[in-house]
Amino acid sequence: MKKDPLAWLALAAALAVTASAEYALARACGFGPWVAAGVPAALDIYAVRALRVHRDVLAVVVAMIAVNAASHLVSAQLLPISIPLVVAVSAIAPLVLWRVHALRAQAIASIQVQPEATDDFERAAEQAVDLADTTTVDPGEQAHPHPGATASAAGHTPDALPAHPEPVPTATAPVVRELTSPDADAQLLADALAVNARALAETGRPASLRRLQTELRIGQKRAQRIQAQLPESA
Repeated sequence: MKKDPLAWLALAAALAVTASAEYALARACGFGPWVAAGVPAALDIYAVRALRVHRDVLAVVVAMIAVNAASHLVSAQLLPISIPLVVAVSAIAPLVLWRVHALRAQAIASIQVQPEATDDFERAAEQAVDLADTTTVDPGEQAHPHPGATASAAGHTPDALPAHPEPVPTATAPVVRELTSPDADAQLLADALAVNARALAETGRPASLRRLQTELRIGQKRAQRIQAQLPESA
């Protein structure tokens, strides 16, 4: 509604039309000329606040309809000035004061909740990225397809496949093995050298990141550091 001039023009026209009837009712109920102006002013402020926060809109519309109807009934001498009517008109200002402040508090509370929801979303995204790090496909494997696929594309028979193809890793995410000492680090490198030697013998290429992660049970970053230390030929 902030960028809708027609909506604001409609609101201004409605408030101007209803203000005269609200003022007349307050004067008929014994309000002074200056104090009576506070009744339409209070209702107008309530209407603007409700439309801004999109709350209590129905309540403020019903209140304005009731006050205007009562004013015109009094002017037409169809409704006498009575104690309940005076009490009702006198209660308008305090009720408006309560609702305007309540709507402001609700608007502030709704704004403060949004950062908490954003933090939850960011934490979930970080967890998803961490999980994806342990299952990322090695770019080297994508750049160098399986020998069987190359042979098929070139029109050769499956006889060109190696006797011992590289085992396909399972879909289960590898369990990360933590290094706690230099001896463990050295043992991990030795295991990686053995895995790399088998890969060179089977495929003619160094061990891929996925194979290192699967057989050594390590994460992607550690597998990248280990792969950088491995020889590329037998």
